[in-house]
Amino acid sequence: MNIEALIPLILFLILIFGVGIWAGKYVQTPKTFLNEYFLGGRSLGGFILAMTMTATYGSASSFIGGPGAAYNEGLGWVLLSMTQVATGYFVLMVLGKKFAIVTRRYQAVTMVDFLKERYQSKWVVLISSISIIIFLFSAMAAQWIGGARLIESLTGLNYTSALFIFALSVLIYVTIGGFRAVALTDAIQGSVMFIGTLILLIATIIAGGGIPNIISDLTAENPNLVTPYGADGTLTATYVSSFWILVGVGVIALPQVAVRAMSYKNSRSMHRALIIGTIVVGFIMLNMHLIGVFARPILPGIEIADTVMPLIALEVMPAWLAGIVLAAPMAAIMSTVDSLLLLVSSTIVKDVYLNYIEPKASYERVKRLSITITAVLGIIVFVLALNPPDLIIWLNLFAFGGLEAAFIWPIIMGLYWKKGNKNGAIASMIVGVGLYILSDSFFPQPLGLHSVVLPVVFSFIAYVGVSLLMPITQKQLQK
Repeated sequence: MNIEALIPLILFLILIFGVGIWAGKYVQTPKTFLNEYFLGGRSLGGFILAMTMTATYGSASSFIGGPGAAYNEGLGWVLLSMTQVATGYFVLMVLGKKFAIVTRRYQAVTMVDFLKERYQSKWVVLISSISIIIFLFSAMAAQWIGGARLIESLTGLNYTSALFIFALSVLIYVTIGGFRAVALTDAIQGSVMFIGTLILLIATIIAGGGIPNIISDLTAENPNLVTPYGADGTLTATYVSSFWILVGVGVIALPQVAVRAMSYKNSRSMHRALIIGTIVVGFIMLNMHLIGVFARPILPGIEIADTVMPLIALEVMPAWLAGIVLAAPMAAIMSTVDSLLLLVSSTIVKDVYLNYIEPKASYERVKRLSITITAVLGIIVFVLALNPPDLIIWLNLFAFGGLEAAFIWPIIMGLYWKKGNKNGAIASMIVGVGLYILSDSFFPQPLGLHSVVLPVVFSFIAYVGVSLLMPITQKQLQK
């Protein structure tokens, strides 16, 4: 067990718990519990908004799975990963002020709240809630696995013990403070990620003898590693371009990211977050994926590619510094885990229980249920993560695609097209999710494209076509 590397991580976790306990005092007021616990009172400034978007999006997939995929595929994966640069820009530009204004008017606490008020349909709410729960379980499992892999590599503990430590830490933290704790610690975590990835990249380049030497070693092993096409030539221009739909434009439809566009304080905060978030995401993603590729000549033959991040940190830096730098991926993973936990919890409590089971539930009951469900969800994900795949990035990207296929048009068209209605929204979600699962299972790259592209196209056609063919009359709206 590497004690020197563990001490900085432990100190970091203590800091995070301290922030969670402090933030917990804000969720004591009965009238504002839901708004505070799930949205931080809609009071985020520009810097914190940018960092919470970055840290939530930059998850175990980016910091553990991403470098692992880059280790296997080479510089082609770095090029593919940079399609994520515009993530924060697209989310805040497309949703922007209109989404914040509309969700405030609807008094929406979750994305499903918005869909419920916009479409006035129980089926829209239920299909949305089921989609969130199904696909986010996959995403949460990826985060749990990533955190456990990191602790496993750092401590020498077996995978199950590492998974238990990680899960316990996150559950205690997120059930105490809610969204405000998540947002504030995201600001800390995003800053750690920004600095930590730069330090690790520089140390990796020095250990590899400089960039020209690393490129030479990669070329000698496999010339494809330094081309845009990947180690086995599968990263075609069509596939890489279509990937932009998944991790660029489509991110608008991810509930865990979209909810951030509800939570900022004012227009100035949004504009500042737009600039800061775009710069930080681009910087961090480039650094992380380059580290994965550049680690290959230094640590050849790693059996589980997801362990490349902690292993290269321990290889090229003093243990104490590696511990500080590894707080960055741990920060990203914890951030995403707690955000996803809150999102699924809010879907069950706010969108299903309060809407259709017990609308007049007391404050104490809602609070107790929110905290209990958050804890139970964590335990379920823990069980799902006990048998991990070799590369967690595919779990996370599967979840991304499913959520985008379900929500992209009901959200965007619901904001900007008045003729869109509940029939179009239901058709869009059913077509999008159904076609995505079918494509991902049996036709993973139709026409050379990522499996999310055609479902997004056909769900758009379904939304517009059904909305026009089955319009909602004023009389039906009043029922």
